[in-house]
Amino acid sequence: MKLITHYLPRLIKALALAGLVFPLVSHAQPTAHYVPGIEGIKAATLPPPGVYLRDYNVAYFADHRNDANGNEADLDVFVYANVPRLIWITEWKVLGGFIGFDALIPLTYTDIEGFGSTFGIGDAFAEATWSAHTGPFDIGLGYGIWAPTGDFSSTNPTRAGSGFWTHMFTAGATYYFDAEKKWAISALNRYEINLEQDSTGRTPGDAWTIEGGMSYALRPTIDLGVVGYYQRQVTEDKHGSDDRDQVAGFGPEISAFCPKVGLFTSLRYLYELGAEDRLEGHTVTLTLTKRF
Repeated sequence: MKLITHYLPRLIKALALAGLVFPLVSHAQPTAHYVPGIEGIKAATLPPPGVYLRDYNVAYFADHRNDANGNEADLDVFVYANVPRLIWITEWKVLGGFIGFDALIPLTYTDIEGFGSTFGIGDAFAEATWSAHTGPFDIGLGYGIWAPTGDFSSTNPTRAGSGFWTHMFTAGATYYFDAEKKWAISALNRYEINLEQDSTGRTPGDAWTIEGGMSYALRPTIDLGVVGYYQRQVTEDKHGSDDRDQVAGFGPEISAFCPKVGLFTSLRYLYELGAEDRLEGHTVTLTLTKRF
């Protein structure tokens, strides 16, 4: 009897959490592969020709999830992702811009109250880019593919994979207000077309993300700015929910370049608001970029 009275409240709580999380898994996952806010100030600016290793360290905290009407339900979630990205900007020029290639693969730890935690490899991404630096503008274009390489489960939301392929198109620009390029504003758009999730028969709707920010160069090697993003599902799921998830976020960023070691570092914090049919929380991102 003591065992029953001891574990029954925990069991009830776990079942209640499952009632919240299972809809999120089967219908209300964010439809985008791309995590918003990964890029901040000068988001659309690609580096000059060379080979770079960029390492994203992303920590996400949330204590509630909003439904399609914005109503909150308690749900403690912590996600940490380490995402190494190899970037090669070639010397090849087409229409005045440099051709580039990059690829990444996330390593993700996810902990959800009531479901435990999982560490695993997420979905891989490979991309071809075109970038130009002309007058007061930096311009970036890209096309890439997300592959379902991560472990996916329709009943366990801690798994790192999404279970479907995605085409992603990228376009953005950074504009410098002055000749010294101290003041800058940048916007980067990403549009994702999702394919069918094999194990469920669901095809998540298309997703659009815009992110970027405004910055000021305190020194030639230090930038300070305000960043933000908006991500929204723009078409309905096929064989899934009619609800469309969305979220916005904003916050500060500081970035610095160390010429002696050729290392670029950025740190940003983003506070989410306006979430519908998804989690609403906080993101801290530390990015390290090394040129070889």
